[in-house]
Amino acid sequence: MTTPEIEALAAERLAADTAATTRRTTLSLGQAWRAFWRHPSPPMILTALVAASVARVLAPGGDLWEIAIPVALVALFPVIEWVIHVLVLHWRPRQVGPVRIDSLLAREHRAHHADPRDIPLVFIPWKALVWLVPAGAAVALLAMPTLSSALTLLVSAAALMFGYEWTHYLVHSDYRPRSRAYRAVWRNHRLHHYKNEHYWFTVTTSGTADRLFGTCPDAADVPTSPTVRKLHETDAGPATISG
Repeated sequence: MTTPEIEALAAERLAADTAATTRRTTLSLGQAWRAFWRHPSPPMILTALVAASVARVLAPGGDLWEIAIPVALVALFPVIEWVIHVLVLHWRPRQVGPVRIDSLLAREHRAHHADPRDIPLVFIPWKALVWLVPAGAAVALLAMPTLSSALTLLVSAAALMFGYEWTHYLVHSDYRPRSRAYRAVWRNHRLHHYKNEHYWFTVTTSGTADRLFGTCPDAADVPTSPTVRKLHETDAGPATISG
């Protein structure tokens, strides 16, 4: 249960962040795009995308049904994004005997919530991409019936991952939303970071998978969370879970 003091603090944080963004109105979309490339994950993902695309062009065969792969992936992406955000990024650390289960992705995401304006924390950690990209390639090759269909899946997945990185970066940058669609995405993600971390999990869309899974309530009906910047903590301190 929140108190008036917590509500006031959340409003102050949101107002300060908005004011800081509003003051820096000189950041154009082009400037945001150039700044985007100063971080390691965009070039890494683009390299994977180009490599998969070249391999797909050179691969023999291919059937018309493969068009369904990118179509299905685009349709499912909000759900995939929601599941990863909830189960992987918001993973609550667990102690199983002497082993603490707490991935790099979850640790970095907690740091991202602690300071949403720390831009390097916005991106997928490059250390995670080093194994995520080859692991994804291995899964695609094992899961798909042909080499061409596996490469089509890899191209589609890399393109969507790149789109995710760009959208997430842009939402946290000083670029102000202009289109109606982007304003909806921008507001949705800001509610997740400044209002309540238990709702609004999609990043590249708004009102899609969150509506499906019941995590897109009216913001006016949701109490401001005291742990929105301290995931898995309580007023008494960090939460602990025994295996």
